[in-house]
Amino acid sequence: MASDTQAAPAETRASAYSWYVLVILFLVYALNFIDRQIITILADDIQKDLGLTHADIGFLYGTAFGVFYALFGIPLGRLADNWHRVRLLTAGLALWSAMTALSGLARSGMQLTAARIGVGIGEATASPAAYSLLSDWFPKRQRATALAIYSAGIYFGGGFSLFVGGKIVEWWNAAYPGGGPFGLVGWQAAFMAVGLPGILLAVLVFTLREPTRGQSEGLIAPAHPAPFKAFFEDLLTIVPPLTLIGAARNGVNALIGNLAVLLAVVLVVSGLIWAGEPKPQWIAVGIGVYAVYSWAAALRHRDRPTFALIVGTPAFLCVVVAYGLNAFMAYAVSAVAPIYGIRTFGVTPAEIGLWVGGPAILSGFLGVTLGGMTADRLRLKRPSGRIAVIIFGAIAPIPAVALAFTTGEKSVFYMMLPVAQFLASSALGAAAASTQDLVLPRMRGTATAAFFIGTTLLGLAMGPYLAGRVADLTGSLSTGILSLIATVPVALLAGILAYRLVPKAEATREERARQSGEPL
Repeated sequence: MASDTQAAPAETRASAYSWYVLVILFLVYALNFIDRQIITILADDIQKDLGLTHADIGFLYGTAFGVFYALFGIPLGRLADNWHRVRLLTAGLALWSAMTALSGLARSGMQLTAARIGVGIGEATASPAAYSLLSDWFPKRQRATALAIYSAGIYFGGGFSLFVGGKIVEWWNAAYPGGGPFGLVGWQAAFMAVGLPGILLAVLVFTLREPTRGQSEGLIAPAHPAPFKAFFEDLLTIVPPLTLIGAARNGVNALIGNLAVLLAVVLVVSGLIWAGEPKPQWIAVGIGVYAVYSWAAALRHRDRPTFALIVGTPAFLCVVVAYGLNAFMAYAVSAVAPIYGIRTFGVTPAEIGLWVGGPAILSGFLGVTLGGMTADRLRLKRPSGRIAVIIFGAIAPIPAVALAFTTGEKSVFYMMLPVAQFLASSALGAAAASTQDLVLPRMRGTATAAFFIGTTLLGLAMGPYLAGRVADLTGSLSTGILSLIATVPVALLAGILAYRLVPKAEATREERARQSGEPL
């Protein structure tokens, strides 16, 4: 393992080694989404074997994973800001790969939920570490392009998971119609087959060099004296009921405010459960909302500059909401499309994997890469240029989504899904780069974690579940997806506000940090 490089002036172009790092991190992110998404192609078999509903699958795919991904992403994002990012990413990759393989041993919905929580915690290390590494290896002018290429791993991994998952299930069930070794059926074998390779990739990740933090902009951040102490202090602010201890350390008023929010969350969740909503979903979401509030309130006391540039910056929050609602729709479509195709058109998982997963790889890669490059070009022309791409990504996919889930023609369904994904994916690089530009180098891991709160608590934890819940209530998966279009006006409004607010927020970044106590 190489040590940190020496401080160097900001470069105008990325080195060859920078591109090598990007390739490795792309593979990590692809595996991240293979392990995350493979449950969608296995959903039909899992439902039959474990007796689950559409809402249960939405919970497993989205909420059980997403809430803990978002929660642990916050302290792990801070650890990425303060500690060795390569080592953190190596440990996280090994953990989530092992938990994916263990998903193949699940015999009940509860056991599968526990494994999915483990996958979420492990994967929470990936993007905070990777975004921060890439922001140091690549100069600002190439940042959206680099982050877009890295983010293309989402679509390569998501599409490949459908293809390989469908093939494994078909082959395994044909070879072992009564269950194979140890009684494993096809969907269990698929989890193991995609989980174990991550252990090998973790060894390669461990060999990457750790760059000097802030080197791409010439703003070298000093090493943190006690990164793990700060990490455990962050856990006190976000893991209930330890959050009460964390709040009490900040004074009586902070504790009273924390208890008031906790009570409000308990009342709302209790009301939803009383009205007939599923307990696991809303208890998990309630934990997530309360934990995020606790963390943000504690951050205001512990690190006022970081609080000011993230939670205290309306431009940052508007970017998170605008892209989070894009993810809300995109994750729901990803969760529902495979089982919708299987049940509506009577095709096999292998066929869905080929005709949905295959095009998804190309369309997602092209969308996120071209979107990132376009965002960088527009950024050169005007400060809000990247935000225009986020707005486009929120509204452009809607006609294709509507057509895909209302057509009676299988070929139209297959054609519209990659079109929708191409258009939706264009916004990711722009949103990621916009949030990185609004904070100082030492805050990038935390900013990434905050950004992913929008794409997980808002998008992943709610989109798939609500689509499944509406489908259960109406008896129509199509209605479940189409009902989510009601959120598009909110995404558009957040995007317009971000377009207006981002230029001033970026221009005053250092000044506002100094006013909050940052020693610049």
